[in-house]
Amino acid sequence: MTIYVDPPTWPGHGRLWSHLVSDVSYAELHTFAEVLGVPRRAFERDHYDLPAHRYADAVGAGAVEVSSREVVRLLTSAGLRRRKGAATRT
Repeated sequence: MTIYVDPPTWPGHGRLWSHLVSDVSYAELHTFAEVLGVPRRAFERDHYDLPAHRYADAVGAGAVEVSSREVVRLLTSAGLRRRKGAATRT
């Protein structure tokens, strides 16, 4: 299982956020998030939004640090990229 996380550089709701993704399946991603204690409501289309204060937890649990550009490339290559407005699969 390989899960990836980008740096917390995305602003929203007064915080900075990272994206947690899988290049294999949503099931793999959901399992990792559950073990990490990230609520399912943080799942958005193809990734989990992860607040900056949880970034080190994700890396400590085995998530591989990558750039935001790499997150998009990984999702696209795996066929898991879901843009806004697209139908969601879980």
